[in-house]
Amino acid sequence: MGDWWHRNIVEPGKLPLLLALSAFVLTFVITRTITRLIRAGRGPFGNVSAGGLHIHHVVPGVALTVIGGFGAVAGGRHGFGSAAAAVLFGIGVGLVLDEFALILYLDDVYWTEAGRKSVEAVVLTAALVGLVLAGFSPFGVDNVSQDELQDRAGVITTVAGNFLFALVALGKGKARLAVLGAIVPVVALVGAVRLARPDSPWARRFYSRRPRARARARLRAYHHDRRWSGPRRAFQDWIAGRPDPE
Repeated sequence: MGDWWHRNIVEPGKLPLLLALSAFVLTFVITRTITRLIRAGRGPFGNVSAGGLHIHHVVPGVALTVIGGFGAVAGGRHGFGSAAAAVLFGIGVGLVLDEFALILYLDDVYWTEAGRKSVEAVVLTAALVGLVLAGFSPFGVDNVSQDELQDRAGVITTVAGNFLFALVALGKGKARLAVLGAIVPVVALVGAVRLARPDSPWARRFYSRRPRARARARLRAYHHDRRWSGPRRAFQDWIAGRPDPE
């Protein structure tokens, strides 16, 4: 385990990335927990205000992202400075993306249906960074045998092909399958070969002159949404909190 850790995390300089990802996920979990406690009126926490102005946590998040980002560039990939900068950057990104919907809509939509975009941005970011971190780096590792080089080349080829499948799934309107497929190759392949959703860019491009394909896509989307909308909403409410009624 120690040799694997050194060769695949420390030696290629992936430790700051691991620290940043860990800080990012932990910050998001803690932030969501605190905001839900504030919303429920529980615990010692409260909103931060200055002169009657509500200070969203995206504000300190931007500051920490700037400090951590420039610190990481200046500190390189090794040493305590780079590790500390990575942690600051991860915390900052966690705070910023937790309010991604606010930036997207330029409105305080945190507890609305549109606010779920923040959670989707966090999940997508964590999945992509985790994919980079879990992959075996073919560069920056010394004394790699020929077999190891072939293994690493195989991993890169698999990741690249899976990324293409995920892009196709995304174009077919299957965003969740594309995100999950960024980690699990079979999921991306399933999303890529199945019918596109009727409102997706893929359907508008390739189903415009195929009425039977459009009808099948609408029927499949209807049955899928009817079957999974309840469990999906319950899972989203568990992670992000129940939206305010409109």
